[in-house]
Amino acid sequence: MVALAAVAACKPDFNIKNYTTNEALYTASLSLFQHHKWPDAIMGFDKLSTDLPPRDTLLAPSYWYLATAHEKQGEHLLAAQSYSRIVESFPDDSLADDAALAAARAYRELWRKPSLDPSYGETAMNSYSTLTELYPQSPLVPVAQKEMQQLNDWFAAKAYLSGMYYLRRKAYDSANLYFVDILTKWPTAPRARDAALRLVESYKAIHYRDDAADLCARLKQRDPKDQGVVEACRDVPVVTVTDSAASKPLVPPPAADTGAAATPRR
Repeated sequence: MVALAAVAACKPDFNIKNYTTNEALYTASLSLFQHHKWPDAIMGFDKLSTDLPPRDTLLAPSYWYLATAHEKQGEHLLAAQSYSRIVESFPDDSLADDAALAAARAYRELWRKPSLDPSYGETAMNSYSTLTELYPQSPLVPVAQKEMQQLNDWFAAKAYLSGMYYLRRKAYDSANLYFVDILTKWPTAPRARDAALRLVESYKAIHYRDDAADLCARLKQRDPKDQGVVEACRDVPVVTVTDSAASKPLVPPPAADTGAAATPRR
């Protein structure tokens, strides 16, 4: 009896070779998924993803369960790739908009903080855009738009860190590229105000007086009681900004061309 128990314990719970049809393998894999047996579910759905004909009705849900099982295992890249295959191969499927959102979230998980390379964040943004552009009537669009804004805040934070890197090294023109980028692309991001203040400092350091005066006038027009603005613009000449100009984004006019090459973004 002890020997038989040992043999039973060593016997694998799931053996793909026991299932002779795709339908049987799908049913077994789904049961494994529902019982949270992620590695076995991945094994089954991965085989289905390669064995099923391109237009088989089981293929899209197989990609979905495969991706979700990878996600449960913390394998975000594999999950994102499988979710994306639904959008690419079955754009009209009822799972397509859900898959686009899930892929975006999986890629976003791979960009763990703004200081890291933003490549996965850019890929996540592309997936969010796929959802909002291809499925504008989807109830998931408002959720995607909110998460896109959060991602944009990270892009702004990444650009701010890069700008500060150059500002500390007195590479002012390079720093300005990043700060202006923030004010142009992500004007509502939390780092936009800080970018504007650092831009004033940089303009003052390289004697771009007109640019500094124009930016300070816009900042003061928007919030005259902001102590950070008061300090940064204390010794900057006062200029008048019209009401129409004050309502525009805080994007300064282009600085004089110094002939410096554009710096890499990453």
